[in-house]
Amino acid sequence: MENTFGSKVVLVDHPMVQHKLSILRDKDTSSKQFRELVRELALFEGYEATRDLPLAPVEIETPIAKTLAYQLAGKKLAIVPILRAGLGMVNGIQDLIPTAKIAHVGMYRDEETLEPHTYFEKYPKNLEEAITIVVDPMLATGGSSVAAIDMVKKQGATNVKLVCLVGAPEGVKTVEKAHPDVDIYLASLDDHLNEHGYIVPGLGDAGDRIFGTK
Repeated sequence: MENTFGSKVVLVDHPMVQHKLSILRDKDTSSKQFRELVRELALFEGYEATRDLPLAPVEIETPIAKTLAYQLAGKKLAIVPILRAGLGMVNGIQDLIPTAKIAHVGMYRDEETLEPHTYFEKYPKNLEEAITIVVDPMLATGGSSVAAIDMVKKQGATNVKLVCLVGAPEGVKTVEKAHPDVDIYLASLDDHLNEHGYIVPGLGDAGDRIFGTK
């Protein structure tokens, strides 16, 4: 769906995505199964986020005949998880594109102000030549996503996408306003944020559920 800021929000509403998301939301889902589902959902969303990767023709020979086929045109891909919950999505996208480089952006959210604070950054070289995918299971207030996109753009990234599992309208609007050139991929656009900044109905604290912490 297009919006007034120019970016688009892509809802990945494949039946298998919605089925797995329903299990992910369940409060009784174990950490092991939660981690597996986050990885699987990241792979599904990765398909959509990489739909526009450039291709180049190549001649190959099958067991039957020579033919013209297509392979990726060598465009670099960088995955940028927002620590720590974003780590749960990395392997899913790497399953799709094993050659992708991995950056790391460490943030924590002030529980009173809900503002993000950065404590770690590490990037691969030549982000300006890469398609850069920022990943985080939750797009709540949008503060962390905007900060992470700011950071990768400072490193030279110009082709940036944001991939989250569940988003709130407030967070989507925040990202759209700050970065109108960044497309957003979601498995679900939920209803709203509660007074504590959690997505409703959401799926709880994704980091705690991935890593089994409280």
